[in-house]
Amino acid sequence: MSSPNPNAEPDYLDVGTGVESRRIAMRLLPARDSASLPSLVWLGGYRSDMAGTKAVELERHAEGTGAACIRFDYSGHGASGGAFTDGTISRWLEESLAVVDHVNPDRMVLIGSSMGGWIALRLIAELRARGEGGRIAGLVLIAPAPDFTSELIEPNLTDAERTSLAERGYFEEPTPYGPDPNVYTAALIEDGRQNRVLAGIIETGCPVHILQGMQDPDVPYTHALKLMEHLPSDDVVMTLIRDGDHRLSRPDDIERILIAVDAMSAG
Repeated sequence: MSSPNPNAEPDYLDVGTGVESRRIAMRLLPARDSASLPSLVWLGGYRSDMAGTKAVELERHAEGTGAACIRFDYSGHGASGGAFTDGTISRWLEESLAVVDHVNPDRMVLIGSSMGGWIALRLIAELRARGEGGRIAGLVLIAPAPDFTSELIEPNLTDAERTSLAERGYFEEPTPYGPDPNVYTAALIEDGRQNRVLAGIIETGCPVHILQGMQDPDVPYTHALKLMEHLPSDDVVMTLIRDGDHRLSRPDDIERILIAVDAMSAG
């Protein structure tokens, strides 16, 4: 793994071949030699990148404890190559698996934020299918948005948005998190149906801690409760934060997240 210097050029990993090839940017903090803690793997949200507050604080915390930390940008995000509008859950999952396979930590705690929670659940399913589920020490989900395309977007589409999807292959939606609108493509929505996790029992084989704001305007806390219903066989804890928003990036929120990460690492 490379230097934790935040000003250093990130490492890059090429994923896919031919026209599907894209360069994925990673920031890899090595573990201290004396540390035997699981590696912390950050999985960001839709249109978020590894330079966000929570991701940076996670790496800072890892540096303090001696744990390794893996951050990266999905294609079309941050410092990675590729077009954002080419992105789908399957594509970003492929990149997540490629990064994990490239770094190849023995044990991991996955920390998934918003859409990253969906990616984390799919990543675990893929690792378990390969017989590698034992590598996952724990899962921390922050305002998780599994199946958000079919559960949160499709049921609320306006006639104009449906028309735009049919005629242009995408629609746009204003966002309070930046000047540019969110873009949702027909390919993302169709692919989302193929990656649904709320269709049956979800078996992670590891402890799970969900942190969810009750004032979240993007992913209602009832969605986190629904996720919990699909995790009956796992050791699941949920922290509902009464005044919490979607980002959960306030100092108190960050502290709760890091406490959850430490509990998973110690287990």
